[in-house]
Amino acid sequence: MAKKEVKSSLLDNMIGVGDTVLLEPLNEETFIDNLKKRFDHNEIYTYIGSVVISVNPYRSLPIYSPEKVEDYRNRNFYELSPHIFALSDEAYRSLRDQDKDQCILITGESGAGKTEASKLVMSYVAAVCGKGAEVNQVKEQLLQSTPVLEAFGNAKTVRNDNSSRFGKYMDIEFDFKGDPLGGVISNYLLEKSRVVKQPRGERNFHVFYQLLSGASEELLHKLKLERDFSRYNYLSLDSAKVNGVDDAANFRTVRNAMQIVGFSDPEAESVLEVVAAVLKLGNIEFKPESRMNGLDESKIKDKNELKEICELTSIDQVVLERAFSFRTVEAKQEKVSTTLNVAQAYYARDALAKNLYSRLFSWLVNRINESIKAQTKVRKKVMGVLDIYGFEIFEDNSFEQFIINYCNEKLQQIFIELTLKEEQEEYIREDIEWTHIDYFNNAIICDLIENNTNGILAMLDEECLRPGTVTDETFLEKLNQVCATHQHFESRMSKCSRFLNDTTLPHSCFRIQHYAGKVLYQVEGFVDKNNDLLYRDLSQAMWKAGHALIKSLFPEGNPAKVNLKRPPTAGSQFKASVATLMKNLQTKNPNYIRCIKPNDKKAAHIFSESLVCHQIRYLGLLENVRVRRAGYAFRQAYEPCLERYKMLCKQTWPHWKGPARSGVEVLFNELEIPVEEYSFGRSKIFIRNPRTLFQLEDLRKQRLEDLATLIQKIYRGWKCRTHFLLMKRSQVVIAAWYRRYAQQKRYQQIKSSALVIQSYIRGWKARKILRELKHQKRCKEAATTIAAYWHGTQVRREYRKFFRANAGKKIYEFTLQRIVQKYLLEMKNKMPSLSPIDKNWPSRPYLFLDSTHKELKRIFHLWRCKKYRDQFTDQQKLIYEEKLEASELFKDKKALYPSSVGQPFQGAYLEINKNPKYKKLKDAIEEKIIIAEVVNKINRANGKSTSRIFLLTNNNLLLADQKSGQIKSEVPLVDVTKVSMSSQNDGFFAVHLKEGSEAASKGDFLFSSDHLIEMATKLYRTTLSQTKQKLNIEISDEFLVQFRQDKVCVKFIQGNQKNGSVPTCKRKNNRLLEVAVP
Repeated sequence: MAKKEVKSSLLDNMIGVGDTVLLEPLNEETFIDNLKKRFDHNEIYTYIGSVVISVNPYRSLPIYSPEKVEDYRNRNFYELSPHIFALSDEAYRSLRDQDKDQCILITGESGAGKTEASKLVMSYVAAVCGKGAEVNQVKEQLLQSTPVLEAFGNAKTVRNDNSSRFGKYMDIEFDFKGDPLGGVISNYLLEKSRVVKQPRGERNFHVFYQLLSGASEELLHKLKLERDFSRYNYLSLDSAKVNGVDDAANFRTVRNAMQIVGFSDPEAESVLEVVAAVLKLGNIEFKPESRMNGLDESKIKDKNELKEICELTSIDQVVLERAFSFRTVEAKQEKVSTTLNVAQAYYARDALAKNLYSRLFSWLVNRINESIKAQTKVRKKVMGVLDIYGFEIFEDNSFEQFIINYCNEKLQQIFIELTLKEEQEEYIREDIEWTHIDYFNNAIICDLIENNTNGILAMLDEECLRPGTVTDETFLEKLNQVCATHQHFESRMSKCSRFLNDTTLPHSCFRIQHYAGKVLYQVEGFVDKNNDLLYRDLSQAMWKAGHALIKSLFPEGNPAKVNLKRPPTAGSQFKASVATLMKNLQTKNPNYIRCIKPNDKKAAHIFSESLVCHQIRYLGLLENVRVRRAGYAFRQAYEPCLERYKMLCKQTWPHWKGPARSGVEVLFNELEIPVEEYSFGRSKIFIRNPRTLFQLEDLRKQRLEDLATLIQKIYRGWKCRTHFLLMKRSQVVIAAWYRRYAQQKRYQQIKSSALVIQSYIRGWKARKILRELKHQKRCKEAATTIAAYWHGTQVRREYRKFFRANAGKKIYEFTLQRIVQKYLLEMKNKMPSLSPIDKNWPSRPYLFLDSTHKELKRIFHLWRCKKYRDQFTDQQKLIYEEKLEASELFKDKKALYPSSVGQPFQGAYLEINKNPKYKKLKDAIEEKIIIAEVVNKINRANGKSTSRIFLLTNNNLLLADQKSGQIKSEVPLVDVTKVSMSSQNDGFFAVHLKEGSEAASKGDFLFSSDHLIEMATKLYRTTLSQTKQKLNIEISDEFLVQFRQDKVCVKFIQGNQKNGSVPTCKRKNNRLLEVAVP
């Protein structure tokens, strides 16, 4: 698929000026106005030649998509609108195709977007370089190293929510194909003082807040931490939460990034343990205590925090406590131990916290380097990315700002040198005469700071190493003596009389006139921060830790390797690092990104001209433009130049067949441009003044308008001619179709007229024939009628003598047939419903149909009963059979029967199979249970009742205890002879047993049940099924029951019951049992 078309040139549809080298007129006001105009239109990138100016938009813009990456891939630097991807692509292609090592220098103040710019550069390079499993792994490790370093090295400041508090230089190594092999990271001057103290409105390093917010409860407990930020003195509370920042999610991102980079789980846990130890160090507090000799010493107030730190780091608590209270000084063979007062103890605590965190950060960088370093030893191409602090001018500037600004002076120096060098090399390469360019050389400022004899850093080191009382004031006095005559050094106490009455210059300060402006430095803290001392007792205590990582961070604590030599100062270390960095940068082809912060509110759509002006000055952007414009302001290869402006000359338009340079020469001669305004190089045309370029652009714009007018004229003529020819062809077609239509319509009229005439003629002939046929028919019908009448008369004469004898019988049969037919048809419409209980039947209309009417009623009832029965399932049939059986046995005999008709026969009222209480009873019965019901068994002695489970199976009748489920009696059905009951509304019934049987040894059974009708019916049917004999059902209000050897009369009487409607049974004497029924 073809590449999506984008702008074909930097000069097309330009908002403001894309390359400020072409800005006319050039001054500070027009420069800022140009940036503002582009910023307001979301154009945040602007060029100064090959330098990219990036204005932080403080919001997401849709200009970094994969489609944008493809747009800028393998495109000329000036071919598209300014973008950071253009510089990244230029650097990558120069490295890959021309075998030139590259470096990308990103500078700007805090909050200007340096870190984001470095991420964009790395993401672009990762997107355009090769693919493959190993290459993708290397790219992922390089990209994921950034979140780890940001967590440990970035913090929220008043100017930036993700401010880098360290300088980072990453060398990305590539093979000959341009695929990444690995990388090396160098870090510069971590702001470790932030660990123990943060300015108002700022936070400590991100990792502390991420750990407390995102760690699991289990991990926090293991690290002996609490989630509450207010528990820790090293964490500022006024800015603990940052809008739009999810510390918990960032913690998970960091843990995942550490895993991708190559940290093992034990290593990651060790790092978090050190972070926790630093946090808890801030909670150690001291109290003063006087000794016998009058000296003050310090003691730890609460040793619980110290104990937890020692448990985390595996340090002997006594050793660490002594290191916080005493200081041992070694000189040759002597050791002197002195006590620390409270202030010194707090200094020792903070020094330990700062050193512990700073060394941990350095260890992290080295550990990441081990993971991302190139594994092969082949020759490598290198692209360096430098993300370092910009020039800093605060209200209170101290040692940190001094060395940061020193680093920026060195970067500015190399920037000017390399820019001039690049300009000179291009002029020589193109065979253009090089003219000397005047510019401000800041080497004199660098010499003021770094001179080994009388530079500020050298004098600071000398003062730190000098015996005796050393203070910041003595250091300032020394500066006043040595640097008083330097034109870029200002101090009120110096020998220079012009600053004696300068009230803007306090006595305890000195001022340096940097390339970016004057900066006032507070001398307070310079000596201590340069010394950066950690007491040897604390180093040795850390070395004695059982924690492997902490022990490795303090090698100088090893007693076997005691070095009495004073460690190098912070200033000398940074100076050496900067020198190494400068040496590294000079071996590479530089690419610059200058980041600018548009406002201090970190808000979108706000452009503060005063703030931007301040940054433009200290970044030296106007100086850069002037250097770039000192010779020729614009240069372009011959091919794109000829392609862009060829329409301005008749000889080159529309196609030039010769060399591109010759075409450009013809073009410029035709336009009569003064010779001093341009020069021809080997491959490029050089234009001296931007006005000449804009003149060309105006001519091109006018010519494009003329060409557009010509194209419009030709197009309109072609369109009109085409339309005319189309109309002409259409008219011919329409005329032909109309003539055809007119002829067809005339033909249809003639045809319809002919048909009308034909139809009239045919109608007349048909009517004539019809009249003749009708006449013939009437004649024939008349003859036939006469003949019929005649024959009828003859027949009636012959038939009349036979008709009178049979006429009555025939009439009777016919009448009867019609009456029956009418009766049956009426019955069809008056049929009753199909319900068997519907007794409606139409009345008979005639008496002679009485027997027929009754027979039809009987047949219809039998038929609908059959239809009703056919709907029943087998189970329903069985239920109705039982109900029918009960009707035959008890209807009109037992008063209880009517109430049982509407109740379905369930049989198993006790769910023996489901109730675990009856498991033993279920296991004892192997047959199918027909009835399972609780009945009241009447006691033979006193007439009282006892609850029993009544079970009926196919072959037996069983009685079981209701509570235990134990079987009390088992009676075979063949031994049951009769069932007796009263005719009244009670549930008593007696089961008579065969005399002489084993079951009849105790006599008959007398029961009371709520389901008497169902139980008697099922017992009757089961006995009939098994024995093939009908069970005798006796219904009487008096019957005899055999109790052991005696026969007792059971008599049912009417009586009022005290307990409601429940019948009662009472033993009157040995021969009578009386049942009172309500």
